[in-house]
Amino acid sequence: MGEVSRGARALVVCPDIRGMAYDLDAQSRLSEAEGLALAIGITIAESFVLPVREVRPNLLFGAGQVDNIAIACEQNEAELVVVDGALTPIQQRNLEDKLSRKVIDRTGLILEIFGERAATAEGRLQVELAHLDYQQSRLVRSWTHLERQRGGFGFLGGPGETQIEADRRMIRQRMGRLRKELEQVRKTRGLHRERRERAPWPVVALVGYTNAGKSTLFNYLTGATVMAEDLLFATLDPTMRAIALPGVEKAILSDTVGFISDLPTQLVAAFRATLEEVTSADVICHVRDISNPSTAAQKAQVLDVLRDLGVIDGEGDTSIPILEVWNKWDLLSVDDAEELGEQVEADDDIVAMSALTGDGVDTLLDRLGSMLTRNATLRSFEVPASDGRRIAWLHAHGEVLEDVEAETDGSNRLITVRLNPKEMGQYEALD
Repeated sequence: MGEVSRGARALVVCPDIRGMAYDLDAQSRLSEAEGLALAIGITIAESFVLPVREVRPNLLFGAGQVDNIAIACEQNEAELVVVDGALTPIQQRNLEDKLSRKVIDRTGLILEIFGERAATAEGRLQVELAHLDYQQSRLVRSWTHLERQRGGFGFLGGPGETQIEADRRMIRQRMGRLRKELEQVRKTRGLHRERRERAPWPVVALVGYTNAGKSTLFNYLTGATVMAEDLLFATLDPTMRAIALPGVEKAILSDTVGFISDLPTQLVAAFRATLEEVTSADVICHVRDISNPSTAAQKAQVLDVLRDLGVIDGEGDTSIPILEVWNKWDLLSVDDAEELGEQVEADDDIVAMSALTGDGVDTLLDRLGSMLTRNATLRSFEVPASDGRRIAWLHAHGEVLEDVEAETDGSNRLITVRLNPKEMGQYEALD
């Protein structure tokens, strides 16, 4: 997108506005902003929290604070200023004028990350749509030739149309085309999901706060090479792989984009489709970085998103079973591990592990297997030995405990198998 160059030295400023309700404390927000900057390859020259008693409509910060930011930029040779908050187009333009440097706000920074991470057609369309939505309000700072006018002909614009009006019109047209393309992609993806729901394999969705270790766990379990660095938003597009679990010959593991606090509204709307995969899962694995001081606040963020998606209702009940995975256990102090270990022992819906070392992975797999087979019942079928299709289906999709020649008829097989209700329905639907 050309907004930020990799390796640029940046000053990261986290405004702490008096009276504003934040999900995380100022220091945690600053750490998160640093993580966002590092995720896009920015070099952090200096970072600090800046208390804002009263928001200035033209600059956000007070004049003295802007002077201090300018001095810090000079001292640290910073060519970019990252403001961890939402700037209006006017504030952004005025800050750039005052500081003689590029200024980018939280939304712009997240868009840069999404732009780098998007790998699928849907991801790229979503990024461009969100970026255009963001940019159309900021054309005021993008053009220095606002007074210039151009003549027009046909549908390209009438005489006297200013450059900025033409650009806004082109952006609106492009956004309209993108929405149509996205709708088509979503319809196609919906068909894929319907096919998967009819398929016999259960789906396990990994969700969690960004940088909780979902992709590292995904790679460990599947041997895949999904991007898994210690960066925020290392995953954007859902990735799926088949894995084997105890009692389940084949399950689909789905890795999703990480959640984050205060995600700008236009980005939530643009990327909601990415998270809809979660609603068709049979089990949700909520991966938490249990070593992070803000882990409780991060959990609340994830649960809010799951509530928005309809997975959790107003009573706190879930339509899909959720297993909490307390990841990065190896980073805990001995005292913390001992204290938290008691909670893990007392709750079957929590697993402690380290995706990096593999400790606890066997417990995780066992727990997932038992959750997926929880409603399975033992059934016996007498199948003609010549009906290879049904016999193969039962072996492929159920846990076969016995397959012997039927006593009543030597040409039949008696198969004892454990099936859940979904699998039973699929077996009965076989022609």
